[in-house]
Order: sequence, then structure tokens, then C-alpha cells
Amino acid sequence: MSLLTDLLNLDLSDKTEKIIAEYIWIGGSGMDLRSKGRTLPSPVSDPSKLPKWKYNGSSTGQAPEEDSKVILYPQAIFKDPFRKRNNILVMCDAYTPVGEPIPTNKRCDAARIFSDPVVKKEVPWYGIEQEYTLLQKDVNWPLGWPLRGFPGPGPQGPYYCGTGADKAFGRDIVDAHYNACLYAGISISGVSGEVLPGRWKFQVGPAVGISASDEIWVARYILERITEIAGVVVSFDPKPNKGDWKGAGASAHCNYSVLRKSVLSSTKSMRENGGYQVITDAVEKLRHRHNEHIAAYGETADIYTIFNWGVENRGASIKVGSDTEHDGKGFFEDRRPPSNMDPYVVTRMIAETTIF
Repeated sequence: MSLLTDLLNLDLSDKTEKIIAEYIWIGGSGMDLRSKGRTLPSPVSDPSKLPKWKYNGSSTGQAPEEDSKVILYPQAIFKDPFRKRNNILVMCDAYTPVGEPIPTNKRCDAARIFSDPVVKKEVPWYGIEQEYTLLQKDVNWPLGWPLRGFPGPGPQGPYYCGTGADKAFGRDIVDAHYNACLYAGISISGVSGEVLPGRWKFQVGPAVGISASDEIWVARYILERITEIAGVVVSFDPKPNKGDWKGAGASAHCNYSVLRKSVLSSTKSMRENGGYQVITDAVEKLRHRHNEHIAAYGETADIYTIFNWGVENRGASIKVGSDTEHDGKGFFEDRRPPSNMDPYVVTRMIAETTIF
């Protein structure tokens, strides 16, 4: 193993200018991340300078066997925290050989919205809270839980932002991911343990426009790679295991809304004086398209199926912070998207609904 580690950490900087670019894309399920590496002659910092690359779409559920060629278009570059040095991670989207986005390419529509002059003028900010559950490999049961059993019979409280070997499970993975995201250039802004043992959250943002979604997808990819090394499974599923945790009350039901995904959003006009009126106007626009958002977001908690909003109301579809109300400007939080949402879809729809 020491030889393997030595080879992985070889310093090639004085041997060659060549670098390795790991191309990342989203597979046919809409959540499975795929990647493959290629050698480039020298460092690259502009994605438009990177070559396109084909892959077998029939093996990812994105093309038929008789016409399986799919083309990767490089869209965003990040530093590679695994290979380090000048090596890079490349977030891509996928197209047919004639240049049409394949059906699972949600980035293309998002790019169209975020490149619109009206949207660009508003400089839309997003802060995305990504929750996930760490699972024991082979049994797919949350880390720190008794096998096929439940924590307890005590209350959930000790686990939220808890410390100690009996309360925090997987912190080494969380911290490794935090460092790796910072190294990669992702605007990760924090991490925390959640109410459910084995469940954690990281936040990305504020990030402008489509970059927020690119960063979430690459952060997910990095987390997948780290858990691969650790021999642990990461799940972004809102309901990663069946059954109830019989804890302190109904809110302890792990199949309910405990794996919620939040999107904090604001436009330039919301962040300026008088922005609170812009926020309430935007909320009313969201009300009118509520069913469309719910259908596009994916599985969501029952409490969010009927639209409502309020100040510091955690049970509302849209939550406005008390600081925003007090200052008369700021941002709102869309609490409807589940943890396995596609950020390209969610951020695009928020911008599309509130700005146009």
C-alpha cells in the first residue's frame, strides 16, 4: 500500500508539462455522476480551450446502442484536489453528434436563462444547502446506527451539530470534503451535522447564476470520490432508508422532511433599498407557478405541496429571514426542493419565475 501511495503522489512537475483533466458529467438517472480522465499537453484555465470528448451513451442510459455516441462539452474548470498540481476537474454537459442537448442535459436550458441580458443585469445570487446521508457499505444503513435498528430511545437533539464519538458519525469525511472543495475553488461556505445521526449538510454560495449549480455538482462529485476512498456510501436520496426512528416526536420521522434541500436566492434589486417589496412580489410570482415548480423539483415533503410563505417560518414553502424583514432588503429561501434535486432546474426556474 505504501508503494501505491507513493505512485499516486508522484511529483511530475519537473518531468512533464502535461496535465490530467477529469471530465465529469451527469448520467442517465439524473443523479449518477460519471467521469473519465485524459492527458492534455499543458495547463488549461479556460473551458472553451478544452477539447470536446465522446462517450458511450448506451452504457449510461442516455443513448440507444445503435446510435450511442454522445459528446461532452467542457463548461467549468476546477482544481483537482485528488491529483493536485495543475490537474483539473472539468464539469461538462452532453450533446448529440449534431450539437443538440440530450434529454438529460438540464444545464443547457439553465445557461440560456442565465445568459439572458435581463437576468444578467439582476446578478442572481444563490446559496444552496446540500444535505446528504452517510451509509454503511453493503447494508445501506446510516452510519452510526445499529444494524437495521434505530438510534434512541433518546431524543434527536444531541445529534444536531453534536460532538463526540456517540453523536457525530463521519466527521473525517465531512472535513476532508470541506478542504477538498476549498482547494478546488468551490465557494463552500460551511458544514454542519444534522438532526439525523449520519446526516450532514454543506452550503455552497453565494454564487452567481449558473456557477452555483456547477459548483454543487462538482462538490457532489468530490464527496462521492471521498466516500469511495473511505468505503462509505453517500446518499442524496430524501428517503435513504425505510422505517421510522421512534424518537422524541413526529418531527423525528426520518422519511419526512428531514433531508430537505434549501435554496437561498436574491437578485440585485432585492439586495438594494426597497428590496423587500421586490421579494414579496417575487414570492407571489412563485405562488402562481407553484405546481410547476413542485413537478420539476422532484419528491418534496408533504408540508410544501400547498404554497405558503412567512418570516422565519420553517414550515413554509418560502421562508423570509427576520433580518431581511428588518432591513427591508435581502433574500428569501425556497424550502421545497428535495436533497436530490437538480440545481440546474431549480435555480433556472427561480430566476425564470421571479425575474421575467
